[in-house]
Amino acid sequence: MMVVTRFAPSPTGRLHLGHAWSAILSHDFARAQDGRFLLRIEDIDGTRSRPEHVEAILADLEWLGLRWDGDIIFQSQRLPLYEAALGRLRAMGLLYPCFCTRADIAASTTAPHGPEGAIYPGTCRGLGAPDLSKPHCWRLDMAKALAIVPGAGKELVWHDHGASVLATPALAGDVVLARKDAPASYHLAVTIDDAAQGVTHVVRGTDLFHATHIHRLLQALLDLPTPEYRHHALLSGPDGQRLAKRDGAPTLEAMRLSGMDGRALADQLRAGLLPVGIASAKA
Repeated sequence: MMVVTRFAPSPTGRLHLGHAWSAILSHDFARAQDGRFLLRIEDIDGTRSRPEHVEAILADLEWLGLRWDGDIIFQSQRLPLYEAALGRLRAMGLLYPCFCTRADIAASTTAPHGPEGAIYPGTCRGLGAPDLSKPHCWRLDMAKALAIVPGAGKELVWHDHGASVLATPALAGDVVLARKDAPASYHLAVTIDDAAQGVTHVVRGTDLFHATHIHRLLQALLDLPTPEYRHHALLSGPDGQRLAKRDGAPTLEAMRLSGMDGRALADQLRAGLLPVGIASAKA
């Protein structure tokens, strides 16, 4: 079996060193196995995705000395695949429309908390005659989904760096699979795309570890293959916080335009020698 990895950034801002680290790990793993390294642009957030960010992503990867195989895939061109998956889940009776806002959920006194914050309390679950002309998302009825997956809670596993991990998607509650402002959520789109592209190994940060529980359930529901996962430590800044777009992490573009050698930077990261001002890898 040929190893296939991917790097799948969202063009909602410039890449930073954390992105570079993830791309390098994914690229190098594929190359070490004589495999393929794919590039996918996750651009279905129409309100935040920008063409200029796509151009910068391509320039940054080339500057780092990373080359991808085949054509670049854009999620915005794959909407029929996501709608087909949603249709299949609706036909199984596993989706319901939700009209709640984030403020509604935050204000709910019945909203439990899971690994990533408040869990949807099920306010819209079981509505008799929902008005679909109003803005709504589509949520997965987690209890119904787990009830029809053979072996759920016993055999629903994935492998991370070779170790078996028991999937516990119930901890996330009724997750959103189609947003009010986008045709698919991250959970649905990434699961569909990894399968469609034949990705065998998903290399990504530990910040997405909890999401994998949900992705494993969707793979089971939609009869999709389960890749191997390799969640890696995150890079953190001098304050100990992980590098993130929203926190103004130094961008690769700024480094590139300053005249820094991108290939040398990539080799520094491979050797565990981080640039001045960046602290360390954070598990």
